[in-house]
Amino acid sequence: MSTWFLTGASRGLGAHWAEAILERGDNLAASARDAATLKPLTDRYGDRVLALELDVTDVAAVDAAVDAAEQRFGGIDLLVNNAGHMLHGTVEEVSAEQARAQMDVNYFGALWTTRAVLPGMRRRRGGRIMQVSSIGGLVAYPALGIYQASKWALEAMSQSLAAEVAAYDIHVTLIEPIMFPTDLAAASPQAPRMPAYAHAHEALYAGAASSGFVPGDPAATARAILALADTPNPPLRVLFGINGLDALRTEYAGRLAGLEEWDHISRLAQGVAGRR
Repeated sequence: MSTWFLTGASRGLGAHWAEAILERGDNLAASARDAATLKPLTDRYGDRVLALELDVTDVAAVDAAVDAAEQRFGGIDLLVNNAGHMLHGTVEEVSAEQARAQMDVNYFGALWTTRAVLPGMRRRRGGRIMQVSSIGGLVAYPALGIYQASKWALEAMSQSLAAEVAAYDIHVTLIEPIMFPTDLAAASPQAPRMPAYAHAHEALYAGAASSGFVPGDPAATARAILALADTPNPPLRVLFGINGLDALRTEYAGRLAGLEEWDHISRLAQGVAGRR
């Protein structure tokens, strides 16, 4: 029996994951901004659930929640950082408060919970940390720049972390959901739109329509996350959903082509222009 710590457990993908974790017999420390939303889990699964009311942006509260979970279950085997929201707006449209809140939840919230579980995982020399990123953590689309910035930050931190903790048999995996019909967009803030950026919003929707992304079944992601938990050597990154590889091939081919095209500027900056 394993013990999980799952943030954002009351809705969206997290709700499916919480149910699947408990259904298979594991323990779960489930967090949400409103602990009352977790009552159906505690009613059904009893002492195998620790319902936590948690704002992941509050460092002291995160430390206390992780400590409570470790006291209750004896340790945390798997952390899933799922809490987050998706700010919709162009770079100029979003307010300073919205931008900071986006980073506080999606990046710093995951950072605080990750830091909180690491001492226990290092002592036990083992653990899994699953960071819920996004296809937007690997590519960037217009009108979602601040949201995607929070995920790009999560990607960099997690890749460095994976190298840092491998010696302790702690595995880090970035989960990259592509397109799933959840309430994420409806429950997330939107910046007031400026007429000057109508083209950017239109480009986002046009890009989504032409991407080839197909909405997936949110319930099916529960089977995927349990399969990851049971994999002896999990990947650093894994896409949840189909057709993302095509988008990534285009993205990375374009990056390399651009860097190669402007390599003469790179060499000029180095002081070796014209050399090969």
